[in-house]
Amino acid sequence: MSYQPPFTVTTEIVTLISAISEQVGFVQRDYLDASPQLRKANRIKTITGTLQIEGSSLSEAQVSAVLDGKPVLASEREFAEVKGAIAAYDKLNELNPLQLDHLLEAHRLMMDDVLNQAGVFRDKQVGIYKGKEVVHVAPPAHQISGLMAELFDWVKKTETHPLITSSVFHYEFEFIHPFIDGNGRMGRLWQTLLLAQWKPLFADMPLESVIKSHQQDYYQALGSADSQADSTVFITFMLRAILQTLENAPVNAPQNAPVKPGGLKTPEAILALVEQNQAITRAQIAEQIGKDIRTIGRAIKKLQDDGKLRRVGSDKTGYWELLGEDK
Repeated sequence: MSYQPPFTVTTEIVTLISAISEQVGFVQRDYLDASPQLRKANRIKTITGTLQIEGSSLSEAQVSAVLDGKPVLASEREFAEVKGAIAAYDKLNELNPLQLDHLLEAHRLMMDDVLNQAGVFRDKQVGIYKGKEVVHVAPPAHQISGLMAELFDWVKKTETHPLITSSVFHYEFEFIHPFIDGNGRMGRLWQTLLLAQWKPLFADMPLESVIKSHQQDYYQALGSADSQADSTVFITFMLRAILQTLENAPVNAPQNAPVKPGGLKTPEAILALVEQNQAITRAQIAEQIGKDIRTIGRAIKKLQDDGKLRRVGSDKTGYWELLGEDK
């Protein structure tokens, strides 16, 4: 293998990979039976998030309306961007993340009604600006074909863990900036595709929405990786975002469906939720039961003190375990 992207596998990265792998087990177990409505809701979050990062003002409700063929008050470009993103993500299961021509086809789908040069590499020099300041100068246009071929060759041959490989690809892709426009959304799409090749559930995980919620940190990680000529900091950021995506994943039932069967009291409702999903977070419990997080915290402590509930592992990467007669 001739090209080796510069990065270091730190202790934090190893810890994050372990936590993500454990969380995948929890989510995967339940997500296989996820309803079409839940998958659609996640796809809407994904598309809304990735486009909002690029400046779109459209909400999840508006993206949902476009997906359903309903009229939406939006600019012609924003409407075209949503239609393009829907077309690209709809083809996710047909795209091979190891094929460069599939990347070009995905860009064509994503940008066809937005860009004259959709589906082809740029033919001019570009830079990324923050205000009037140039924060990144992309490689010359005549180098793009070679750089992209090297990157795909590395992805095909590397024995690096897919969580790292997908994050490295994402960073290197943004550094090369192979298209006139659409590089950000394509980098995020391709990382999702690489992750889905490892674990198919990632095709339905709204990672892009979580990145949007940490947009400034995302840009800062890209910038830091540029200045260090090393993608370690970006890999770390992405692994944190992936872990958060899995921790927030709604499984079995939508998060906004209150679970108080038969008028259960708060502690009983907590045990019912944990029985459904051991990886559920305190925030998700609070949302589903309709109580504030402090009330949930007090009820959980009482359950723990009574020997009915136990936390295994940390708040971020652990899970709940039912004890005693309620198990």
